[in-house]
Amino acid sequence: MDYKNTLNLPRTAFPMKADLVKREPDRLKQWEAAGLYAAIQAQRAGAEKFVLHDGPPFANGDVHIGTALNKILKDFIVKYKTLREFQAPYVPGWDCHGLPIEFKVTQDMRKAGDTASDATTIRKACEAYAHKYIDVQRGQFKRLGVLGDWDNPYLTLKKEYEPEELRLFADIVEQGFVYRGKKPVYWSIPCRTALAEAEVEYKDHVSQSVYVKFPLVGHPGTSVVIWTTTPWTLPANLAIAYNSTFSYSLVLVGQEQFIVSALLLPTVAEKCGWKDYQIVRSLDGGHFSQMEYQHPFCRRTGKFFGGDSFVDNVTGTGFVHIAPGHGLDDYNLGNAHGLPIYSPVDDDGKFAYTNDLPQDQQMPAAMIGKSILEKHGKSDANEAVLHELRARKVLLHQENYHHSYPHCWRSKTPIIFRAMDQWFIEMDHAHFRERALEEINRVSWVPEWGKNRIEAAVKGRPDWCISRQRTWGVPVPAFYGAQGQPILDARIVRNTAALFEKRGSNAWFEMPLPELWAAVKPADWKGEAPAAKSNDTLDVWIDSGSSSRAVIAQRPELRGASKPFQADMYLEGSDQHRGWFQSSLMLSLAGNGAAPYKTVLTHGFMVDADREKISKSKQGQDTYEKPQTAEAYVKKWGADIVRLWVASQDFRNDIIVSEERISTVAESYRVLRNALRYQLSNLYDFDPAKHSVPDDKLTGLDRWILGEFSQLERDVLAAYDRYEFHVVYQKVSQFVAVELSAIYHDVVKDRLYTDAPNSARRRSTQTALHRLVASLCKMLAPILAFTADEAWEFVPGRTARSVHELAWQPLELQRSDAEQAAWRALFELRELALPELEKARQAKEIGKALEAKLNLAGSSPTLQAAQVHEEALRELLNVSQLAISREGEASLSISVSKAAGEKCERCWHWEIDVGADAAHPTICGRCVKAVQESAKG
Repeated sequence: MDYKNTLNLPRTAFPMKADLVKREPDRLKQWEAAGLYAAIQAQRAGAEKFVLHDGPPFANGDVHIGTALNKILKDFIVKYKTLREFQAPYVPGWDCHGLPIEFKVTQDMRKAGDTASDATTIRKACEAYAHKYIDVQRGQFKRLGVLGDWDNPYLTLKKEYEPEELRLFADIVEQGFVYRGKKPVYWSIPCRTALAEAEVEYKDHVSQSVYVKFPLVGHPGTSVVIWTTTPWTLPANLAIAYNSTFSYSLVLVGQEQFIVSALLLPTVAEKCGWKDYQIVRSLDGGHFSQMEYQHPFCRRTGKFFGGDSFVDNVTGTGFVHIAPGHGLDDYNLGNAHGLPIYSPVDDDGKFAYTNDLPQDQQMPAAMIGKSILEKHGKSDANEAVLHELRARKVLLHQENYHHSYPHCWRSKTPIIFRAMDQWFIEMDHAHFRERALEEINRVSWVPEWGKNRIEAAVKGRPDWCISRQRTWGVPVPAFYGAQGQPILDARIVRNTAALFEKRGSNAWFEMPLPELWAAVKPADWKGEAPAAKSNDTLDVWIDSGSSSRAVIAQRPELRGASKPFQADMYLEGSDQHRGWFQSSLMLSLAGNGAAPYKTVLTHGFMVDADREKISKSKQGQDTYEKPQTAEAYVKKWGADIVRLWVASQDFRNDIIVSEERISTVAESYRVLRNALRYQLSNLYDFDPAKHSVPDDKLTGLDRWILGEFSQLERDVLAAYDRYEFHVVYQKVSQFVAVELSAIYHDVVKDRLYTDAPNSARRRSTQTALHRLVASLCKMLAPILAFTADEAWEFVPGRTARSVHELAWQPLELQRSDAEQAAWRALFELRELALPELEKARQAKEIGKALEAKLNLAGSSPTLQAAQVHEEALRELLNVSQLAISREGEASLSISVSKAAGEKCERCWHWEIDVGADAAHPTICGRCVKAVQESAKG
């Protein structure tokens, strides 16, 4: 007889090979056809809400692997909260305006020969570009397994969004936060626009630093020495700052005298080649307050002012040259002393005359038109200044200076600080900065260092420059009088919002001034009629930062109860403490009265194996060869392995992405999938309604695994609640590899395969397996969105179409202290016995463990538990026979001998009753019984 046909061998249609790249798109279609997201929201209607508000990515380019990580982390949380029976809607969004899109669109237009397009044409081209990439990115985000209301996202370019943004802006204008002023701002020369702090990135840079003589008026042959790394700012110099607490030295070098900081004198002397200088006398700061100096090459003089807060003794000379139009410290000092905010640079980043000073006091005519933009490490403006300094013999020393310098995030070129008329939000209006810092304390920051980051950003930030010299954005709804005086009124802003609601924001650029003014003029307007309208657009951080009002408060599924504008969580990268986290906080606090979030979760940057940051702006650059798009990884590995890799990382730190790391995670995935398949393959004849065994009737081994799983489940739920997905990954992977695969799954094969199909022991184990696989599917569903759902389809007696529609209530199996202690003792014995079995195998005394008889003897208390649970211990050890004796002098002795009897052809155990039944001469009594029961059906 062929006894193989009498075994309960595993069978399942759940495939061993994942084939994720092929199967996942089919499952996506299945979810869409079933309306899975809508079905989940309908099921959770009325439940407690958990709203994670999506920070909008820019609608340009393919989805970067860092953006994919962000979306996957959000999806983990939304799916987990849904499983825990919250109503957790997810409304994705896109940031549609701004420099990245306009820069690319106008670049393409110029390449096509179109250099004369008007604002409306450019805006329509930008809108089409944004919609194109919204569709591209939407498909790529969905491919990652992210569930959400993809058919109804929020877009900052929509007619529904822009009016609400302006209404929030009107509230802020009405409170007096917004003013127009001339202050230094970050300026990108190639992009011809001001930049927000979050649009600036710091990179290593080599600057041309110079030591320059500034002759003192009334003291022939005597000069102070200044040091600067931006020679091009010298034409704008109007003052020199000193530190009143410093000691300065007047030194004689040949026939000339120079004044520098006493502490910095040795360094300056070495760099300037002063080998035989003599210190004539010491000076303190009080000596400079009444002095004047002659500008090195302009026909004007300047004064000295104390600048103790920023003049240091670390680098330079102890003096700082002050150009109020080109630096914040310079601006503040100049403003305090009534100096012109002089910035002789035009929108193209070239030297130009201004009306701030008489022309004959400004730079030599030969410098006009010279560009500050560097090419190959040099700029025409710097070279022109250096030439003038040499010609006038005031250049003491020139050298390259390596330092960190701000660059434009889009053009990757060094920015300049340039004073110009802009619109600002005043940070210290009505104690606003202090209010913001207090509100930060009311928010939960995960991890905690996020609080320090945003506090530092808020404490140190200047007034917010909110206007941009761009076309693609929400227009600044301001006008100007005949003399250029600004007209910004909350009523005008609200009327503009109403106009945009009807006609869209293009109306601002399309309508002639008289028609536009007539449409937005307040009914009771008593001021003058404007002579011009603003051509500026709002900073894009105003766009996305307004989403608390324009999205959360407007959409019923997101709207908060006590605070309609407030979400439970914002989740973005660590750069957003300077960006979206901060802009959202400022706008919501000013316009709504509170922060727009209760919790802020921050993840680190995506870095490659060399720990170099991978940024979206590098995509497509010839110098960067590593795959950066999410699609590249998904096409190779499948979304679930990418998702598992995200889970494996402690996102609170920078996250390293490499093929090697993903390959390691892919092996962990294989172990998880095989465990699911093992469990499902042994449930083919199990009907939970008919065959489930109550807890108190389960075998000890089944109770042990369910007890261990209950603890795992408690640990995993706690990790999910703390958003520690790497802990979930570690604990689940460890449990599946050890407790399940290496122990339980291996041990129960015998009872599953060889017991009678309906035996109590087999049904007990199937009950455990059923509970394990159902719970594992839920446990893994937030992370392995596709695989958990695929496995769920094969779970007998499933109660929902999709695992994502389930409610996750943890399993609880109560075991007494005595039972737990007994099983700990059994495993202690197992750990001691397995090496002895291996020694016997190595010595050729036995082949496999089933050929062995294990003998335990001694006075150890663990043997008491072994005697009570002798069959369970034998099964744990996977030996055919076990002998236990509580006698002997030793605490515990373990020996291995050959098992008695013969090998059963069916179960491979060595038993003394093999052949006892004449009808089945080659199998043991246990197998005879199983075969007979199977035959009965």
